[in-house]
Amino acid sequence: MTDAATGQLLGTVVAVQANFYRVQLDQKQGEMREMNDRDSHLPYPPLLLCTRRTRLKKIGQQVMVGDRVVVEEPDWAGGRGAIAEVLPRHSELDRPAIANVNQILLVFAVADPPLEPYQLSRFLIKAESTGLDVLLCLNKSDLISEPEQQKVSDRLLGWGYQPIFISVKDGINTEQAARYLSNKITVIAGPSGVGKSSLINTLIDSAKLRVGEVSGKLARGRHTTRHIELFELPKGGLLADTPGFNQPDMDCIPEELIHYFPEARKRLAVASCRFSDCLHRDEPECAVRGDWERYEHYLEFLDAAIAHQTQLHEQADPESTMKLKSKSKGKGQSQYEPKLESKKYRRISRKTQLQDLQELYRDEE
Repeated sequence: MTDAATGQLLGTVVAVQANFYRVQLDQKQGEMREMNDRDSHLPYPPLLLCTRRTRLKKIGQQVMVGDRVVVEEPDWAGGRGAIAEVLPRHSELDRPAIANVNQILLVFAVADPPLEPYQLSRFLIKAESTGLDVLLCLNKSDLISEPEQQKVSDRLLGWGYQPIFISVKDGINTEQAARYLSNKITVIAGPSGVGKSSLINTLIDSAKLRVGEVSGKLARGRHTTRHIELFELPKGGLLADTPGFNQPDMDCIPEELIHYFPEARKRLAVASCRFSDCLHRDEPECAVRGDWERYEHYLEFLDAAIAHQTQLHEQADPESTMKLKSKSKGKGQSQYEPKLESKKYRRISRKTQLQDLQELYRDEE
């Protein structure tokens, strides 16, 4: 709990709500065991509800779930404290906003709802773009036969992934999945209705998350997670449940997209394209373009990434959609105003109007 070298009280932010931060203090046997003997009502290890020091707010220091922090002025009886410092992060995700993550556990179902290759591919690309390790679990494996499992496994091996087939309902391979999570901070992600909350409830008895049923009309699950929270695993490590989302945004740089496909990385490891800025569409002497299964997915994702980048450039360059107009004559003040569409709302000049009238008179004569 207290760092021996610095004497600081250290912990991990496990939840954020409004301006309060729930901090789980480190497990250090000596001092903490003595403290818990005095305050037996506190959880083990203790959780403190903390505020952020004004100094951190002034310098713009954000506190995220997963942050390692220094806590001051602990009120053991009231379970309160104050975050005085945020330690350097080794990783950071924007969506979900979480720090110091080691890996992403991507959960999909093989049935109910059915496994959709395009949707799975989109989630995998988003996970790969974080630069973190990706662990793929396929739930509800009890609903398909072993030959069907082998067929799915062979297909995903071609993509570059070795899936773990689990069944939360029947307890199949959940312990195997848990071993991969030990002593790491893991983000669990995937579409709604695939059993993410049920898996967390199985791995962590104290989680007690809401579980949503699959909608029969759309074959999709209802969102049950509303905020980000880290849950402690029985054998060490923390697991973050994140608010569900159906279609991750394709907000990566177009030139980097190809590197998020393991099968494409394998091709580029033994050959190179003729052009360094190759987008692998119709460029000559391309090492990537070919008959691999997800190439069509790549082309669709590439179009989405290019469209996203184009939108960002237009927003970053106000002159592309705005015009600079003087606010008041003689005072040197100006501001940007939206441009009108060319030749649609432009007022006809008086000279043009006179010319049109003259031509009209000539026609009448």
